[in-house]
Amino acid sequence: MAAAMQAWLPWSLLLLSFMCGTRAFYVPGVAPINFHQNDPVEIKAVKLTSSRTQLPYEYYSLPFCQPLKITYKAENLGEVLRGDRIVNTPFQVLMNSEKKCEVLCSESNKPVTLSVKESRLVAERITEDYYVHLIADNLPVATRLELYSNRDGDDKKKEKDVQFEHGYRLGFTDVNKIYLHNHLSFILYYHREDLEEDQEHTYRVVRFEVIPQSIRLEDLKVDEKSSCTLPEGTNSSPQEIDPTKENQLYFTYSVHWEESDIKWASRWDTYLTMSDVQIHWFSIINSVVVVFFLSGILSMIIIRTLRKDIANYNKEDDIEDTMEESGWKLVHGDVFRPPQYPMILSSLLGSGIQLFCMILIVIFVAMLGMLSPSSRGALMTTACFLFMFMGVFGGFSAGRLYRTLKGHRWKKGAFCTATLYPGVVFGICFVLNCFIWGKHSSGAAIWENQFYYLFGFLFLVFIILVVSCSQISIVMVYFQLCAEDYRWWWRNFLVSGGSAFYVLVYAIFYFVNKLDIVEFIPSLLYFGYTALMVLSFWLLTGTIGFYAAYMFVRKIYAAVKID
Repeated sequence: MAAAMQAWLPWSLLLLSFMCGTRAFYVPGVAPINFHQNDPVEIKAVKLTSSRTQLPYEYYSLPFCQPLKITYKAENLGEVLRGDRIVNTPFQVLMNSEKKCEVLCSESNKPVTLSVKESRLVAERITEDYYVHLIADNLPVATRLELYSNRDGDDKKKEKDVQFEHGYRLGFTDVNKIYLHNHLSFILYYHREDLEEDQEHTYRVVRFEVIPQSIRLEDLKVDEKSSCTLPEGTNSSPQEIDPTKENQLYFTYSVHWEESDIKWASRWDTYLTMSDVQIHWFSIINSVVVVFFLSGILSMIIIRTLRKDIANYNKEDDIEDTMEESGWKLVHGDVFRPPQYPMILSSLLGSGIQLFCMILIVIFVAMLGMLSPSSRGALMTTACFLFMFMGVFGGFSAGRLYRTLKGHRWKKGAFCTATLYPGVVFGICFVLNCFIWGKHSSGAAIWENQFYYLFGFLFLVFIILVVSCSQISIVMVYFQLCAEDYRWWWRNFLVSGGSAFYVLVYAIFYFVNKLDIVEFIPSLLYFGYTALMVLSFWLLTGTIGFYAAYMFVRKIYAAVKID
């Protein structure tokens, strides 16, 4: 056990140090854009999202002010799957140019009138806790949240913790009344680039914040130039939306610029900051220590037992012991007997190999920083294309295993490998998308518009998962063969993938205790995507355990002299 720990420890420390080093490594997804004074900075809309409904909608599904010509950005596969519909907006923002208050879509200083249907739709989206997502220079807008970590009564001792929420709330409810955030205070931060004396200064956008406000129509003063004056202090009332009648209001915005020391390469740090990194470290170290001890104990027990078994089986001087075989050697003639449904088994394992190769490459590349969140949809697009390309390895391994199991219908086996798992995924996604189209949604809110960047942790967790599945699978197949039961093929595959059952149970627990989803279609979407994740995780872990056990079985029977 000590030798095993000494062998594992240097590699673990090397991996942990490499993971820490790659955390600061950043490969930007796009080139920086340099702005001059008063250059236009385009504000684009991405989508509307809600964690309650899981259904994103495009920006102009609500009666927001529109530009003269609506232009949608060409999107990649990952953006489409995320539900992004990036479109231009009428906000006029100039680099390092302040705007105190400007009115949108105001004709002859007349307010916007929402019909009863539009008012009902806006009120429904507000009660469903929808967020609006905008971008400026590819940076998503964020709402600043100031939290106090010290809960003592003394205000002087309270420490303010600043966090950022992606997007801004469409509105809020108070005492059964619905209010819309109709004024947006944009706060943009720029970094001034160092240039020579004769050159004009250039600026780069490094942060995009918003403070949403709800201001009643009567409290806004609008002049002939579409400029407005905000009410002072807390004298104003919020803009109420009555879903039973028409509502009149102004859509307004203001722009404020601030200089920042943050460089362009580090501008995503604000959005990627997480408050539970220490919890990640504690969990990772705890899991690593447990896996190392488990590896040492299992290696000591299995290796000692196997050496004893092999030594006894290979004795040639004791004829009676050789004649009376027992244990796992007794089933040497049946251990490689083909199981039932070899074609289905090889097809599932081929899909598992395909998933394993895809996940390994995606996590490793993302850990190096090559799938930056600044390149929208890159992670999803890479995963989809890699899954298709890894079909070469999946098909090869499935075909080889099928021939090992003495299968002869290789054409049917190849077709089964190519269609079994992808067909199930396509069927579930098609049914779910039918409901999504029925709701006129822009796509699935699978990730709730959150950014995850701790791929170093994720890579280490993936290694721990592989080691744990392999160890458990080897122990299970060893005890099964010692019980003189040679039907290990399917059982090993199912037992190794049993951790997917835990994922299913936790998903149900999370749905009941953490989410506020009450409608049928959002619930169907949640459990539909959960079924896809559980199926994929079962194939992944089952394949890892199966091949570990398969190599173990071949190894031990190759070491035994069989007459």
